[in-house]
Amino acid sequence: MPSLRDFRDRITSVKSTKKITSAMKMVAAAKLRKAQEQAEASQPYALAMSSMLSRVAAGVAPGSGPELLVGTGKSDVHLMIVVSSDRGLCGGFNANLLRFVMSEITRLEKDGKTVKIVCVGRKAKDFIKRSHADKIVESFTGITGQRVTSYEDADKVAQMVLAQFGAGEFDVCSLIYNEFHSVLTQRPKSQQLIPFAISVSNDNDTQAVETDTGTIIATSQYDFEPEESVILGQLLPKNIGVQIFGALLDSSAGEQAARMTAMDNATRNAGERINDLTLQYNRARQAYITKELIEIISGAEAV
Repeated sequence: MPSLRDFRDRITSVKSTKKITSAMKMVAAAKLRKAQEQAEASQPYALAMSSMLSRVAAGVAPGSGPELLVGTGKSDVHLMIVVSSDRGLCGGFNANLLRFVMSEITRLEKDGKTVKIVCVGRKAKDFIKRSHADKIVESFTGITGQRVTSYEDADKVAQMVLAQFGAGEFDVCSLIYNEFHSVLTQRPKSQQLIPFAISVSNDNDTQAVETDTGTIIATSQYDFEPEESVILGQLLPKNIGVQIFGALLDSSAGEQAARMTAMDNATRNAGERINDLTLQYNRARQAYITKELIEIISGAEAV
């Protein structure tokens, strides 16, 4: 049985841990507010840009247009941009994301595809290189979390991806990150960046036309000047940076929310552990006192 000193040392240690987790919870809560504001402010622009590009792309003849729109005509090589955090102590934030990434890698390889990975965040790099180090083509650290304040960080990733695509290194590119829904909910999301996925809206800007082969094609009711291909050639590269920037902001807000929740749970668990240790300490102290009293009484009776 541990001594009273052992119990006291253990209680002191847990109290120190509780102070740290409580402080980290407050810091994460303070950072979350700014990160959440940035993430929510970026969403309307990213969604509007995707919607606008879909309207413009709807006027392009099938199979024509910039390569970022039509692709290479193949889907043999997939590039996955994985956005994680640089730091830990944020619960299952990174674990859930990386579990989703592993399932995507397994699915693609089962279909006979070649997978390449760009890691944005130290946690993704450290985890993926254990089993798929040969698939990592580039990694970026120090641009996730609180440092996400400018578009330049996302543009570095976007320019690297565009250079890889221009060199014919991959056919399809997907962005995988934790989408921020609320303080308690962050879900892994996969978003295709290349080729650009046209979404058919239900408004009056686009309409769906069914061809003789049964294929549904989105067509636009607008005429553009200059022509759609020129507009898309200018905007599609920018859209990649915008979507990556939005993913970085979403991931940053989700990281702080997950860390705040994890540290809150850790603080409460530490409090419960202190109560349990205090109870054990009191019981042990009572046992020692009882033992000493028995020894004193036995000695007195022996005299």
